[in-house]
Amino acid sequence: MRGGLALALAGLACARAPQAPSPREQGDASVKEPTSTRSPRKNRLANETSPYLLQHATNPVDWYPWGPEALERARREDRPIFLSIGYSACHWCHVMERESFEDEAVAEVLNAHFVPVKVDREERPDLDEVYMTATQLLTGSGGWPMSVFLTPDLRPFYAGTYFPPEDRHGMPSFRRVVETLADWWKTRRAELEGNAEKVRDAVEKAVSVAPPTGDLTAALFDRAVASLRSDHDPRHGGFGGAPKFPPSMSLELLLRRWRASKDPTLLSIVEQTLDAMARGGIYDHLGGGFHRYSTDERWLVPHFEKMLYDNALLARVYLAAFQATGKEAHARVVRETLGYVLREMTRPGGGFYSTQDADSEGEEGKFFVWTPAEIEAVLGAEEAALFARAYGVVPGGNFEGGRSVLHLPLSIEDLAVTLDRPAGDLAARLAASRAKLLAARERRAKPGLDDKVIVAWNGLMLSAMARAGAVLEEPRFLRAAEETAAFLLETMRRKEGTLLHTYRDGKAKGDGFLDDYACLAEGLLDLHEATFDPRWFLAARELAGKAIDLFWDEKDGGFFYTGKDHETLLVRTKSPGDSAVPSGNSVAAHVLLRLAAFTGEADLAKRAEGTLAALRTGMDRTSRFFGYALCALDLHLDPPREVAIAGAPTDPGTRALVRAVRAAYDPNLVLSLADPGRPQAAKAIPLLEGKTPIGGKPAAYVCRRFACRAPVTDPEALAKELGR
Repeated sequence: MRGGLALALAGLACARAPQAPSPREQGDASVKEPTSTRSPRKNRLANETSPYLLQHATNPVDWYPWGPEALERARREDRPIFLSIGYSACHWCHVMERESFEDEAVAEVLNAHFVPVKVDREERPDLDEVYMTATQLLTGSGGWPMSVFLTPDLRPFYAGTYFPPEDRHGMPSFRRVVETLADWWKTRRAELEGNAEKVRDAVEKAVSVAPPTGDLTAALFDRAVASLRSDHDPRHGGFGGAPKFPPSMSLELLLRRWRASKDPTLLSIVEQTLDAMARGGIYDHLGGGFHRYSTDERWLVPHFEKMLYDNALLARVYLAAFQATGKEAHARVVRETLGYVLREMTRPGGGFYSTQDADSEGEEGKFFVWTPAEIEAVLGAEEAALFARAYGVVPGGNFEGGRSVLHLPLSIEDLAVTLDRPAGDLAARLAASRAKLLAARERRAKPGLDDKVIVAWNGLMLSAMARAGAVLEEPRFLRAAEETAAFLLETMRRKEGTLLHTYRDGKAKGDGFLDDYACLAEGLLDLHEATFDPRWFLAARELAGKAIDLFWDEKDGGFFYTGKDHETLLVRTKSPGDSAVPSGNSVAAHVLLRLAAFTGEADLAKRAEGTLAALRTGMDRTSRFFGYALCALDLHLDPPREVAIAGAPTDPGTRALVRAVRAAYDPNLVLSLADPGRPQAAKAIPLLEGKTPIGGKPAAYVCRRFACRAPVTDPEALAKELGR
C-alpha cells in the first residue's frame, strides 16, 4: 500500500506477537470490567451452538453469525463487514469482549456503519486461515481475537488482533479504529478498495503451493534436522525462545531420524524436551494434561488453556518415546494425559470436547495456581513443606498475586538424593499429596469448557487413545476410542458418507474439511491396528475415497482444504503447512501410504507421492512447518513393512506375537490379524489373504510390498525378522 492512506493505515496498525500480551506483560495489572448497567438482551448469536458465539449473545453489538443473511445485508446496503474471529478458550478474546464489545458507545458505531460478524475459528477454520493470512500480511503478525474489516465482497482492507479500550503501548483504541475506518469508507472509499484488491492478490499468492523444485529424497531430512539442531535450546529443551509451543511434530520427525540413523544426539534432543515439558508448569502436575504453551523459555508459566489436539499429539509422541527407550516416565505422562481427557474432556456416549479455558472467575490461571498457605491448609505443615520444596512453591510465588505454578525444579529421583531419602518413599508421599490437592482443586470454580466435538481433533485423540491402549495394554483407552469412533461415524456422517465438522447440543453441522477426513481416517486405522476389527479399516478406506473425490487437485496434486461443493471464499487454499495441528495434506499422505500397504492399491501410493511432491518446496524451505509431511516422506522413502498375524485373538501365542510387534518404536509398519473365526477380515483387507496358522500355531508373516518372508511362530524369531 502506498500514499497518504497507506501511512494513515500504518499509523493505526501495530505489529503484534502471535498472542496478544497479557496485562502483566503490558505493565497493566488490571483488566477493566464492563461498566454497562443495561439489561441483557440477546442478539442473533443466541441461536448458535458454539460456546464462543454464545459468550457474545448478549453484547450490545448487533452480531451476525457468518452466513447468507449477513453477507447479503452487506451487499444490499453496501456496508463494510467487521469480522471478529476467536475461540472460547482465548483469554484475550474474553478481555476484548469485556472492554469493547460490551461497550455501548463502541457498539453504536459498529452497528451504525458496519455489518458485525462473529466467527468461532474452530467451527470455521477455512475462514480463519484466509483472514489470518491477510492479517499477517497487513500487520506482520497474527493472533486472536482477530479483527478484520472487509469490503462487501469479502476483500480485507484493514486488520489487527486485540485492540485496547484506549490508546496505549503503541496500539490504537478499538473505538478510534472503527470510527476512523467508518469515516474513510465514506471519504476515501476508492483507496480502500484499491488496497483491498492488493491484499486479495497477496493472500492468493501467499496460500498458493509453490511448484516442486526437485525430487523427493533423503536430503530433505538432512536440511530439516540441521535446522532443528540449530534451533534447539540446549539448556531448556525445545526450539527457539519464548513463547514456546509444544513441538510434537518436530519431535516425531527427530525420533524417526534417530531410528534411521541411530544418532544418539537426536534421541537426546527429544528426551530433553519431553522431560523439560513434563517437569515444567506447562504440564498439569495435579490433573494431568498439557496447557497450550509456555510464555517463557523454561516451560514454567503457561498460557493456561488446554486444547484437545495438543494433548492428543503430545500423548502420541510420549508414547513413541516410551517405545523407543522403555522409560516408564514417558508412559506415565501418557497415562496421566489421557486420564485427564477421560475425566474432563470426554462426552458420555463417545466424543471428546474441544478446549478447557484459561480463565476462571475472570482471572487467567486462577484454577491452577497455589499459595503456600493454600497448600498447607490441605496437607498440613510437614507435608506442605515437602510438597512446596518438590514443586517449586515459594513465598512471593512465580505468578501473579504471590501464587505459584506447580513445576519440578528437580526430578523426583534427584530430589530424593538431595534430601537423602528413598526415591520410592518420596514418590509415594508426593503422589498422596497430589491426590489431596487435586480433590481440593476440584472444589474451586472451574474454567469454562468448550464442549463441542470437532471431527479432526477427535480423530487425533482417537489415534492417541488407540495407540496407547494397544501399547500400554490399557482397556479404558481402547473403550474410549471405540465409543468415539462409533459416535463419529454414526452422528457426524451423512447418508452419502460425507462428514460434518462439529457437534454440540444434539446438532451436527458444517461441511467437513480435509483434516476432518484425514485425521479421522488416521485414527480409524490406528484403532484397527489396536483391535483388529475390520469395520474400522473399511471406514478409513471409505473416508479416503471420499477425500479424493471432494478435495483432490487434479491439476497440481495434493488436496484442497475445502471440498469442491463448499461455499466460495476469497481464495481456495490447500493449507500445506503444519500449524498447531498437522496439515490435512500431511495426514492424508500418511493415510494413503498406510492404506496402500494394507491393500496393495498402487493408485493410493501414487496419490500420496503426488501430495508429497506438492509439499516438497515447503519441506525444503520451511521445514519447521512441515514436520508431519517429512514424517510422511519417511514412510514413503522407507516403505512400511506389512505384518499379518494369523491366529485367534484370545490365543496366548497370538498375543505374544502381537506384543513382540508393539514392543519397539517402529512407525513404518502396519499390523493386522487374520482371525480364523472372522474370515470376512481377509476379504476386507488384502494383506490377510492366504495368511493361516502354521501347524496349528499362530504365525506371523512379515512382508514388504506384499512379498512375504517365511512365517514364524516364535516371538523372538519375529523380533529378529523385524530387525529388533
